[in-house]
Amino acid sequence: MEDRIKRIIEILKKEYPRARIALNYKTPIDLLVATILSAQCTDKRVNLITDQLFQKYRTPADYAKAKPQTFENEIRSAGFFRNKTKNIIAAAKAIVSDYGSKVPDNMEELVKLPGVARKTASVVLFNAFHKIEGITVDTHVIRLSQRLGLTKNLNPEKIEADLMSLLPRPLWGRFAYWIIEHGRKVCNAKKPLCPECALKKDCPSYQFYINKFYRT
Repeated sequence: MEDRIKRIIEILKKEYPRARIALNYKTPIDLLVATILSAQCTDKRVNLITDQLFQKYRTPADYAKAKPQTFENEIRSAGFFRNKTKNIIAAAKAIVSDYGSKVPDNMEELVKLPGVARKTASVVLFNAFHKIEGITVDTHVIRLSQRLGLTKNLNPEKIEADLMSLLPRPLWGRFAYWIIEHGRKVCNAKKPLCPECALKKDCPSYQFYINKFYRT
């Protein structure tokens, strides 16, 4: 397994040297809001919403003072807009009252904020604060980690634990974005492009999908 992991890492690093977060942001509060909005929503849609949102709301205090009904209308196209509005405003109020208007820069405090679980916290910590405290486990990471035989679990937190046990800590943050890029471009959900996959020699699912989709 150790040698296979090393090969997977080297291939992904070579294939996606510029892989990075797709959400647009400038400040930690921008990224926190964008990440909360991204739940069950595409990054492209979130970026369209935040293009206007970030011009109006620049600080945690701005979000804390937002009128829920107005904010709901501003983020409506992100889906689940009522719950997201509730969490963003509540998180902003907590940041203002409990953290001196500064987004917390550690996992323990971030996950105390409304609407913030480990996935969101890992995204904010790695990208806004350059801290590595976890691995972002989104739908691509769930799918590919299973297909590559890196985990047998379905629960995101258990998948994260499995990946953290396999990967060197300095790569935890970058690995997620390599996997996300590979999931978007090659190993898609419905019909993975197995014949052109750079990881096919190290993928235990390769033969299964070849037989399913490409054997004539």
